[in-house]
Amino acid sequence: MQALHIHAGPKALAHIREHGLKPEHIGVIPGAAGGPKGLILGPLDRFIFGEWLAQSSQSVDLVGASIGAWRMATACLTDPVAAFARLERDYIQQHYEPLPGHKRVSAEQVSEAFGQSLQAFYGGRIQEALSHPRFRLHIVTSHGRHVLHREHPLATPLGYAGAFLSNALSRRALGGWLERVVFSGQGAALPFDAQDFRTLKVTLTEGNFMPALQASCSIPFALKAVHDIPGAPAGAYWDGGITDYHLHLNWMAPTPAQGPVRAIVLYPHFQKNVVPGWLDKVLKWRHGASPFLDHTVVLAPNPEWVKTLPNGKLPDRQDFMTYDRDLAGRVKVWQAAARASQQLADEFAHWLARPDLKGIRPL
Repeated sequence: MQALHIHAGPKALAHIREHGLKPEHIGVIPGAAGGPKGLILGPLDRFIFGEWLAQSSQSVDLVGASIGAWRMATACLTDPVAAFARLERDYIQQHYEPLPGHKRVSAEQVSEAFGQSLQAFYGGRIQEALSHPRFRLHIVTSHGRHVLHREHPLATPLGYAGAFLSNALSRRALGGWLERVVFSGQGAALPFDAQDFRTLKVTLTEGNFMPALQASCSIPFALKAVHDIPGAPAGAYWDGGITDYHLHLNWMAPTPAQGPVRAIVLYPHFQKNVVPGWLDKVLKWRHGASPFLDHTVVLAPNPEWVKTLPNGKLPDRQDFMTYDRDLAGRVKVWQAAARASQQLADEFAHWLARPDLKGIRPL
C-alpha cells in the first residue's frame, strides 16, 4: 500500500509543473505541534535534512511549535541524521513514574524531567544550532495575557475556558488571552505575514534558547508554564501549538530576483489538514486549506496506510494513559510505527527521482 500522499497548494503545483521540485526551491520548512504523532516524520526528516537539502546551498527558514520546534532545532545540529535518530530514541523512551504516595505524575515533575532531557540533548550545542550556515530557526510559543499572564491554580483554568469560548467566536479574539511570540535566530525576519494574529518577535539567543524551547513544548496542565524568558516580555509562556497548532500561517517563502527560485514551503506533516490553533481541533470548519497555503507542499501519510500501523493509528499522547506503566509495551508500539514510517521517506525519494504530477493531490 502507498504510504505517502503529496498535497500541493495551487501556486506550489504550478511551480512544480514549470520547475519540478528541487532542493534549491525550498524556502521554508514548518514543524507542527502534535506530540508523539511527530515520530512518524523521523525518516522524512533524516532524508530531507541529511541528504536532499544538502544538495543545495540557499538559506531556509525552519519554523516549529512544540515537538515541531524540537525537530527544527535538531535539524540545525551538525550531523542531523544522527541527531534525529537520537531525538526519536529519547522521545520514545521517555517515561514518568508517579512520586511515592501519588497516583499521578504532576506537571511539576514532567516539566523538571523534560528540562533535564533538553539539557542532555542540547547542552553544549546551543551555539551550534544558532549558528547554522543555512538554517534560520524560529521557535513559536504562546504568551499569556491578562488573567493568563501568570500561571495560577484557579485563574489559569478560567483563563483557558475564556480563551476557548473567545476562539470559538473568532480566532482573532483568542489574541485577547494569548499572543504568539516567536523566538528567531540570526536576526532573521519572520518568514510569514503575522497580521493574522497578535504576534511579537524576539531574538533567539544562547541565553533564552532552552527556556524558549521548553516553553514551546509546555502543554497547559500537563507541564508547567515557563515564566519570564530572558529577552522577552515577562509572564507565562506555553506550548506554541496553542496559538499555532499546525502553523497555518500566511507563508512568504523568499523569491529573490536573482538566483534560484525559492517559492516552496515544504511541510512534512502527519496529516493532510493544517489546523490553525490547538483550540480549533474541534472546530472542523477551520480545518480546510486557505490562500495562506497556496505555496505549500504537504507530505502526509495515506490515512489507509495509517490504519496498518499498530493499533490502527499514529502514536499519540493517549498512549501514555493506555499503556500507563507498561513502558515496554508503548516503546514496542512506537518503535514499530517509527520503523514503518521509513516507507514515507523511501516513497518521497522515489517520487523526486521520477516526479509524477498525477500523483499530487490538492491541498
